[in-house]
Amino acid sequence: MGVVIIDGTTVRAFVSDEEEFKKSVDERFQALDINKDGVLSRSELRKAFESMRLLETHFGVDVASTPEQLTQLYDSIFDKFDLDSSGTVDVEEFRSEMKKILLAIADGLGSCPIQMVLEDGDHNFLKLAADLEASKLPHPST
Repeated sequence: MGVVIIDGTTVRAFVSDEEEFKKSVDERFQALDINKDGVLSRSELRKAFESMRLLETHFGVDVASTPEQLTQLYDSIFDKFDLDSSGTVDVEEFRSEMKKILLAIADGLGSCPIQMVLEDGDHNFLKLAADLEASKLPHPST
């Protein structure tokens, strides 16, 4: 387990590093594309959000939602990602929406640093942002 400290500047720097951002988002997209057809279906994107349990908890406490409410919520998220209304989400659409989400997080954080406790091997975008920032710091010579 590890702890990272981030703020809005950290997240914005990650998104601004086009090469690192694209690589990270594309890797996540490929992991979510279960059937490897190059697009995310409604069920593939829903599985991703279900695994994060972001919508079914409030500060880590389970929230009682009916299956219909959850389906409606997941469908609205999918529709937001499906920019061309094709019924699938391609990598460009995924990149575009992830960029908007991360910039919204950056705006929310502002200059107030937060601590995040992460499991070893966790590769979420906020940890990747912190790792990128740490890689740019000068390392003392030993």
